[in-house]
Amino acid sequence: MIRGLFETHITVANLERSMAFYEHVLGLELGRKEESRRVAFYWVGGRGEAMLGLWEVPAERVVAQHFAFRSSLEDMQHALEYLHERGLQGHNFLNDGGEHPMVFGWMPALALYFHDPDGHSLEFIAMLPDTPRPELGVVSLEQWQQAIGLTTLRAAALEA
Repeated sequence: MIRGLFETHITVANLERSMAFYEHVLGLELGRKEESRRVAFYWVGGRGEAMLGLWEVPAERVVAQHFAFRSSLEDMQHALEYLHERGLQGHNFLNDGGEHPMVFGWMPALALYFHDPDGHSLEFIAMLPDTPRPELGVVSLEQWQQAIGLTTLRAAALEA
């Protein structure tokens, strides 16, 4: 019955500021804005794929949430540069000052985090085709590469 997640909504303190961020900084396509309800809907992954709703509320009612944007392994190689070009600071899952993506061994997936203007935690994530290794926990890409040998990213580079 459930085949994926189609829509999620977040609260924002300033609709126009958030629209500028999601539309002009991240490049999402505006689906609809309803001025009377102070809401805007953005297509994620293209029209009809998934939707993000931005609902304006007073600043004290904004509750910071988390969601992830599906990415590709190829895009993840440039994710930090992508964020920096847009004036955004990336951080790893541990939020220990490191900016480089980390691997969740149980999935496995490569992930990088950043924030929107309201403090929502956003993530780029790309599934790895490797066998899950939950015993590794959350590790750097280099540690993952060492643990599994030849990586998908290196293998792709060799094939090119």
